[in-house]
Amino acid sequence: MATTNPLQFLQQVRAEVGKVVWPTRRELVTTTIMVFFMAVLTAAFFFLVDLIIRQGLQLILTAFG
Repeated sequence: MATTNPLQFLQQVRAEVGKVVWPTRRELVTTTIMVFFMAVLTAAFFFLVDLIIRQGLQLILTAFG
């Protein structure tokens, strides 16, 4: 395994960080809003699925119980 000089490693890290394309404030806000929106949609979907399954099971258990 090749060992790297710590100074050389830090220089390489700095060079790689310089290549990173950081999002603009507008892109950051837009993607954050999209994530929250998708989280709410997913929560609503699973709530409805849970509700339907619960009602179905209650119907079955009361019919045969």
